[in-house]
Amino acid sequence: MALQDELDAIAAKGAAHAVDGEEVAAVIPADSEGARVYLLAYRRGEEEPSGWLLLDAAGDPVDDRAAVRDAASLVALCEVAEDSAAGGELDDLRSRLVGLKLTENPLGLDEAIAAVDELERAIGTPPRVASLAYLENLGAAVRNLERALGDGVGSPFAAAMKSATGAVEQLSADVEANYKRPLT
Repeated sequence: MALQDELDAIAAKGAAHAVDGEEVAAVIPADSEGARVYLLAYRRGEEEPSGWLLLDAAGDPVDDRAAVRDAASLVALCEVAEDSAAGGELDDLRSRLVGLKLTENPLGLDEAIAAVDELERAIGTPPRVASLAYLENLGAAVRNLERALGDGVGSPFAAAMKSATGAVEQLSADVEANYKRPLT
């Protein structure tokens, strides 16, 4: 089954858990602890998420607090990684590199352009599955780009990931606090 078909099926199952005018606003797939799970965000109208639910591959709710927290943390880390990769401006970076190639063509520029292409492939196109493997591939592609552009002082990507701890914890806490079922 294609990923989009999985997401549509899970959204339909998740809709059964909506209450009081809620709708499934997002279905975020994750490979957490070796199993496919889906973090669902619910909302009423245009407001922030009104509730969260984690469904397993069969579409059944997951009530284990640790599993819910792990999945929420993984999803948040993948979002931060995508947003932080090349400062979130891959198209702009590619345009500047191509412009530089046309005007000056410095040594190593082809490697930098290839590294941008590699990073774009690592990010992929939506929908994506949040996973440790995705984070590792994305991190490796960012590191290759940083090397191709010339190692400066520290890695901006690594710094962004380190500073994301608060955001990751905040999402996990929000998911737990607004979970649609009691957690065990």
